[in-house]
Amino acid sequence: MDLTFKGEAVTTSGEAPYVGDIFPDFTVKDKDDNKVKLTDLLDKPLLISVVPNINTSVCSIQTKKFNSEVDGHEEINFVTISTNTIEEQSNWCAAEGVKNMKMLSDVSQNFGKSTNLLINDMGILARSVWVVDTNKQVIYSEVLSEETNEPSYDKVLDQLNEMN
Repeated sequence: MDLTFKGEAVTTSGEAPYVGDIFPDFTVKDKDDNKVKLTDLLDKPLLISVVPNINTSVCSIQTKKFNSEVDGHEEINFVTISTNTIEEQSNWCAAEGVKNMKMLSDVSQNFGKSTNLLINDMGILARSVWVVDTNKQVIYSEVLSEETNEPSYDKVLDQLNEMN
């Protein structure tokens, strides 16, 4: 998939899933270095916020925005996935006071390769937001064509509100 990063052309490893598709299985690590699979997160619908690097301003804004929504949507699991290390994610959460959002590390790039969201040349994930139902079906997706842009928060939050 062709995207841009600060106006420069970049390419992901393939086409990302579409609405209606089954979201691919993946394995990432949580803050305690435990393996987490897609099925572990699907006891209720799942919002996946994907950021290229948690230590950049837009990624920080995106993660804090969704963190602020977690408490208002107890019927949804919220996670943020990036290729940052567990330590980098933990340090960011401590510095920013983020306690509710579940941070997951794709340092192994399993998530990126499974979903085709990996930007190979940069070793980062394409900024995107996903809502996946308990049957693994994609019911909302937004992959940002310019990696430094923020997602459409209102659209994804409207989607979550419709699920109530």
